[in-house]
Order: sequence, then C-alpha cells, then structure tokens
Amino acid sequence: MKHDKKQYEEDIVREVRADYENRARLRRPYEAQWQLNSNFVMGNQYCYVNIKGDVEDSEKDYFWQEREVFNHVATVIESRLSKLSSVRPKLVVQPASGDDKDVKSAKVSSKILDSAYHTLDLDRKISRATMWSELTGTAFYKTVWNSEGGKCVGEDNGEKIYEGDVKVDVCPPYEIYPDDVSHMDIEECTSIIHAKALPVDEIYRVWGKRVKSERLNTLSTYNVSLLGGLGNVSAVTKMSNSENENYALVIERYTKPTSEKKDGELVIVAGDTLLYIGTLSCSDGKPVYPFVKQTCIDNPGCFYGISMVERCIPVQRAYNAVKNRKHEFMNRIAMGVLAVEDGSVDTRDLEEEGLGPGKILIYRQGSNPPRLLDPGSVPNDFTNEENRLLTEFAEVSGISDIMRSSTVPSTVTSGTAIQMLIEQDNTRINITAQSLKNAVKDVAHKILALYRKNACFARLSRFVGEEGDVELISWSASDLSSDDIVFGSVNEISGTVASKQNTMFELLRSGLLHDGNGKLPDATRRKILDVFGYGGWEQTQYVNSLHSTRAERENYALSKKPLTVSEIDDHLLHVEEHTKFMLSSDFDSIRERDPSLEEKMLDHIRKHKQYHMLTKQTEAQYEGQTNG
Repeated sequence: MKHDKKQYEEDIVREVRADYENRARLRRPYEAQWQLNSNFVMGNQYCYVNIKGDVEDSEKDYFWQEREVFNHVATVIESRLSKLSSVRPKLVVQPASGDDKDVKSAKVSSKILDSAYHTLDLDRKISRATMWSELTGTAFYKTVWNSEGGKCVGEDNGEKIYEGDVKVDVCPPYEIYPDDVSHMDIEECTSIIHAKALPVDEIYRVWGKRVKSERLNTLSTYNVSLLGGLGNVSAVTKMSNSENENYALVIERYTKPTSEKKDGELVIVAGDTLLYIGTLSCSDGKPVYPFVKQTCIDNPGCFYGISMVERCIPVQRAYNAVKNRKHEFMNRIAMGVLAVEDGSVDTRDLEEEGLGPGKILIYRQGSNPPRLLDPGSVPNDFTNEENRLLTEFAEVSGISDIMRSSTVPSTVTSGTAIQMLIEQDNTRINITAQSLKNAVKDVAHKILALYRKNACFARLSRFVGEEGDVELISWSASDLSSDDIVFGSVNEISGTVASKQNTMFELLRSGLLHDGNGKLPDATRRKILDVFGYGGWEQTQYVNSLHSTRAERENYALSKKPLTVSEIDDHLLHVEEHTKFMLSSDFDSIRERDPSLEEKMLDHIRKHKQYHMLTKQTEAQYEGQTNG
C-alpha cells in the first residue's frame, strides 16, 4: 500500500514537471522580449534576440566606433510610472439592498478594505506591479490566506497560534504559465502554473519536507563593459541568466473544477517531491484562481500584454545610431584625418602622438609632407533626423515633452493649447490606468472573500476616519455580506491636486461656496483647507473643528449613553451638526429601531438652544453694566 502511494506521488510529480517544461518551451519567445525590454531600460541597448531565441550582445566593428547610449526609453518609463503613481482608487462597498443589515455590512466592508490597504502595504505592492507591467507588459497579484499572519492569539504546545490574515504577493510574468497563451483572461485558462525558485531551507520551513537542490537559471543583473567611444570605455547594467545553487523550483499548478474534481485541484511539487495536493480556495462557495492580472496594454488574442518599451526599441536604436554617427563625424573634424606619403615619416610615432601643437615633424627629403584631408562639415541631415526621432518618441510612447521634461514647447504659448496637450497625455495613459484600477478592484474582491471565509472569530482593525482621527472597529466574517465594490474617487490622472485647487479658486471667486449672507461657512472653509493640504493644521489650530468632531461623536453615541450639554460647547455649531444628523438616512434607520431616540435628540438640541440664549443674555447684561 505504501509502495502504491509512493508510485502515485512520483507519477504526479513527473506529470506536473513535464507540463511545466512544455509551457516554458512555448513561452520562451515572450521571455526573450521581456529580457530585451529590461536591458534597454537599464541602458544595455546593444543587444538583440538571436535565431535561437536568446538575448545576445553585439560587439564593436571598429575600435574607433562610437557606442554611447542616449537612453530615452528609461525617461519614458519613469514618466509613465510617475503619472501612474497617482492612480490609487478609493474602493467603496455598496449595500446589496436598503436593509439596515446590508447598509451596516457595506460600511464595515469599506472600513475593512481601508484598513487592509494599509496593513497589507498595498500601495507599495501596486507600485511594484505597475513597474513590472510597464517593463514587460504584464504583472500579477496573488491573493491567498496566510495562517501565520495577523496577531498572535495564543500558544499550543509551545507553538504560537495566529489569527491569520490575507497575503498579497506581486508575481512578475516570468513566474506565471497559462495552459494556452491565446487565452486573454485568467478565467479562460483550464489551469495555471506558478513556478518560483526558492531556497531549499525555505521550502523545508514552509512545507516541512527536504528536497534536493537544483542548478537553476534565474535572471540577475551585473555590470559589463560594453559602451564607450574612441578611447572611452564605460560599464552598463545588464540582465542575463545566471546559475543558483541550493535552490529548488517550486511548481504550483492550479486546475479548474472538472466532472471528476468538483472543487478543482492544487498540486505543489519541488524537485522530485510532492509537497501538497488539495483543492482550490473557494470564493462564495465557488473555486477560483488566486491571481489577478494587470497589463500595460492588452495584446489581442494573447495572455500577456504589450509593454510600451517594445514600441520604443526601434526608435531608440535609430536614435543611438544617428547620435553616434554624428559624433564620429565630429571626431574626424576635430582630430583630422592625415594623408601620408609612403615612407616619408615614422607612421608609428605619428599614430601615437598625432599632430600636437608645437610638434616637430621630420619627413624624408624630397617627399611630400603629411597633410590633413578636408573633412567637410556635419550634414544637416543628422540634425533633422535626430529631431524627427525625438518627435517619434512622443508619438510612439504617448509621452510628450510636457510630461517627460516638465517643460512647455516654445512654440506653444496658449493656455488652452497647453491644457489640450496635457489632456492628450492623459488620454493615452488612461488605458493603462484603467487596467490598474480594475486589477485593484479584483484584488479587493478576493480580500473580502478570504476574510468572509476565514475570519470566523471577532477581530479588531484600525483605520483613519473622515475627520483624520484613528478608529477601531470590531468585526467578523458575518459582518461582510456585501461585496459590490465601486470606485469612490474620480480619475486621479486628470483630477490632479493642481486642477482641484484651480477649480476651488474659481468656485470661491464665483461665490458659489458662500451662504445666503455672503459668508463662508466654517465647515466649507475646513473642506477647502483640506483640499489645499492644510486640513491637519486647521483641525489642530481652530476650536470649531474640535466642536464639530465632538458633536458627530454625540450623534452616534445617542443610543448608548445619555447626552449632556457643556458650558464650553459652541451651541450653534452643535445644533447645526445634530440637525444635519437628524435629516440623514442614518438617523432614520436608528429611529426605526428605537423611536424614543428622536425625542432624546430633540431634547438635547433644545438644551443647546437654551444655553445659547442664556449665554446671550449674560453677555448683554455684562455689556450693559460695563457701559453704565
């Protein structure tokens, strides 16, 4: 029986590794393109993909040949990454219905997402995934449940027990292998393989099994001397394959549900060892893949996306060639080309020292002295082609001079024209921004699904409230029934801080933000300062914001404890905040559960008004006594 089990495991390992090797062979041309993209961004731009599908460096044809790199591809990618760094959509969960339970569940889910965003450090991981998608065209998020995550809740036989938490990893496209590269979506794949090289000690720590180490070829970077011109040599960072020892390839194959395996299958192997075999993780009772794909530009009929680097490579090669040939021409003009009669001079001495100032040149009597050939001048075609290629960079990449160099073209002087150029930049990059936002939304769905399945016990999460104060919320899986996620913010690409501030200035000038008496309400003033980045300063410097926060706390403490009125309260401001709360839908839901709360709130408002009248009378009496 033990022999049959061992043979069964060996057959599974053999079948999974054969499946992986076949997918790796079919995907090899894509890897060569990704490696070429990385080299061009790093500056190693004298390389190409040979007929075998490997990235190979090209050598100099002559020792004097100029081989400098004028890297515009890197600036294109840096400009796009800088623009995309502002795309961080705020996710809001909508209630499934108008029922109080669904409304509460939606609010809790939104707060959990906000807390998870900071706990899981999603901002940094989104930036890393965006870097991979811009470099290779595709990046993946892997969202799984980590039983060792979260807080420690106890010990069992000396081993710590954790409450568990969601884990989000960023996977470059090198690690993901679909069953067919013609599938555009992850859900279309029958199976997906995630292969990653890990140290054998790490494999033992995670799965508790010793595996044999392998010699694995992994991508790494190192410096190599490839560039330079006449008499100059410089090093450049190069990406290439290198061998690693004490590593083993961990292959995870995720398979969709079939008629035989209703819950799908997950098989993990390393070397010749079976580490794990089980079912897929379920979301709302349905087995799903843990992966979410993010692309730079969708590639029709292909699983992997297109990188902007691929389009810039031909232009970059042409630009390097033009600049280097131009510099070679200038070298000939500056250094000169000598014509020497055979046997008239010592050519070795002339070759080493040239015709330096004050040099005494001895040549054979009766022969012609050496002379400099007329080098002419640099043709204007070089300059014209150089400018044309710079324009082509902007046309191909969608990154204009405004975004890349933060300068306005000298030929454009109209403010409307400048705004149109900025909008055109935004339009080109919005395709990538939308893919990023959709990927973050899908990750949020998976985060809520994992919490709903695994967060069985009550736990505390911390998040920042609307007033900037830190709040704690107690929740469990039963509180997360709503998962209709929508974007709660506008397009960050076009809605920049500067544009919001300009819009705010226009609203202030038009008087639309003033009340009926022509004054600017304190609440509106606080919102305006928040837009300009001074919200925290306003809250710490002005008492009104503290009164507003206290009144809001009283609103939600109505059903828990009796409300009191203090002499230090700003009574008119409290009355305004309480009145707004009573007109809101939140108060309607509270009143339906306990109708007596309405009278309690009205009584609290009356006391504020009485205190306000008494304060006015006291001030009037004091003023009369002072004047008398």
